[in-house]
Amino acid sequence: MGLRENAAAAAGRTLADEQHDYPADTETESAPLPDPMADYEPGDDDPEMVPVHLAWLRVRREVRAIAKREQYNAAGTRYNFRGVDTVVNTFGPVTLRHGISVFPVTVDAEYRDTTTSKGNKMRECTARVTWLIVGPSGDTITAQSQGEALDSADKGTAKAQSVALRVLLLFSGLTPTHDQDPDSTRIERGNQTPARSAQSYRDEILDKKTSQGRLQQIGYELGNLRMLNAKVQNETGEMETLDGLGRRIYTERAGGAQ
Repeated sequence: MGLRENAAAAAGRTLADEQHDYPADTETESAPLPDPMADYEPGDDDPEMVPVHLAWLRVRREVRAIAKREQYNAAGTRYNFRGVDTVVNTFGPVTLRHGISVFPVTVDAEYRDTTTSKGNKMRECTARVTWLIVGPSGDTITAQSQGEALDSADKGTAKAQSVALRVLLLFSGLTPTHDQDPDSTRIERGNQTPARSAQSYRDEILDKKTSQGRLQQIGYELGNLRMLNAKVQNETGEMETLDGLGRRIYTERAGGAQ
């Protein structure tokens, strides 16, 4: 006898009895799983039970467009954009109304240390997020998006995921801005020469009417133009770099303002 036969005999049973009591594994595996929606009865506020691609199409029809109404204006740079909060606040109520849920299922993040133009240490995060878009009937769409962010503390990953969510909603929603098409105008690129001379920057730095805020902006412009080390004749007739002149004049005026 084998082990199974000995065990059955010790219990006063036969192997045939055990086989009768326990159905074969193949019969158990072939049993259909219960349908979780079988007993579902829609309520008055529930979305229509349509496939996920149709529900997402209805979301797109309702959102239509999101304009670039937010503005970045700092350090001589100015542009309009659509922020994360604006996009989520627009899509959130509409997806809820049509029974759409969005879940991050995997996040692949890469990090590197970097510094700003002012020498501040930052942590850069690049996150590739895989999203699961679930429809009202439970069927799904899988999508991916990527976001980048800089942070000096521990918020880089969260910021990068937020950017990835904005990208997902705008791109998968094909959400226009209704702004002017960038291809409707054409600008010929000219020679990449500085728009101003080192002497003109020197004159503006030495001008007593130039504010401290403008002096900071000049430093940023000179850095972009790679003119920080350009030497000019200062107010005493000595040669001095534009960077050194600007910093000295800024410090002198800051002290005089106290």
